[in-house]
Amino acid sequence: MKRLCRVTMLFVLLAGCASATTGPAGGPAPIHGTVISKFRVGSDQTIFGSLEFLGGLSLSSSNPLYGAVSAIRFRPDQRHFISVLDTGHWLTGAIERDADGKLAGISDAAITPMQDRFGQTHEGKGAMDAEGVALRDHTVLVSFEEYHRVDVYPDPGFETSPPTKTLPIWIPKNQLRGNQSLEAVMIAPPSSPLAGSAVIVTERSLDKDGNMLAAILDGPQAGRFAVRHYDDFDVSDGVFLPDGDLLLLERRFDLAHGIGVRILRIAGGDIKPGVLVDGKIIFEADGSDQIDNLEGLDAFRAEDGTIHLIIVSDDNHSILQRNLMLEFRLRDGSPAAKPATTASLSVQH
Repeated sequence: MKRLCRVTMLFVLLAGCASATTGPAGGPAPIHGTVISKFRVGSDQTIFGSLEFLGGLSLSSSNPLYGAVSAIRFRPDQRHFISVLDTGHWLTGAIERDADGKLAGISDAAITPMQDRFGQTHEGKGAMDAEGVALRDHTVLVSFEEYHRVDVYPDPGFETSPPTKTLPIWIPKNQLRGNQSLEAVMIAPPSSPLAGSAVIVTERSLDKDGNMLAAILDGPQAGRFAVRHYDDFDVSDGVFLPDGDLLLLERRFDLAHGIGVRILRIAGGDIKPGVLVDGKIIFEADGSDQIDNLEGLDAFRAEDGTIHLIIVSDDNHSILQRNLMLEFRLRDGSPAAKPATTASLSVQH
């Protein structure tokens, strides 16, 4: 019964009912990190599917605005990052590593209120419920729920500027769910078939066949596609790998299964207008692992040439949840994704 009460309370929190901040003002956010050395509780196991656990941090701050991290993107130096909070704030900072190269802390962290196209900041999540972030050509793209849109901010200058434009999303807004829409925005590599296009995938806005709505926002292949939805997992973020494949971070929470996350790998060449894409599950974790409400995913090529993944969580500003930062290495020989299947989609241009 005690476990059921805890699970029920966590279900409410993950639904987004326990988020609170002190308002739009921002400033320095000193962050304390507690090292996580084992991913599976009570086990020395490091290999999980196609990923190898390298280390992690449980993070906290004296700044009450810290928390609710929805997405993260690293600069080319693989140290400095930009995050968005679903309370309508930017979080910037840099990761610190120990002598062995493992995550050791966060430095130079600051929180700044985001501006809308009128140059206004907002309290609460309604108008500025930021869920995804991506970097491209001296701009920062941010996807928003509630008021469904993808805004483009200047880089540098995003912290103090309104967006310079809004991208067409190709998905009719009446098909988007209020709190389950534009969860992930990603930029395809310039050398990939999508040639640097921006791509969005929704959390649980489904087409008539029950699959997740998605779109290529620009470039010669702009238009809608869909991502297969099954096992009750919903997308929370995604990132393109250097080879053009797409990784989607998915999460599930229900009373029957508890909390769970997985990563789906989709062949980049399969993503095009009018298709239903599916992929290969390369990573799974559940309540026996060091996970929480994992919402953000980024990838970069480390100095040794391997691909590292960074995953972060959204604590909903709840004392029952944690702000986590986890690092994994993508192992060589990761399985290729399954081929896409054609879907009957109405592609809009």
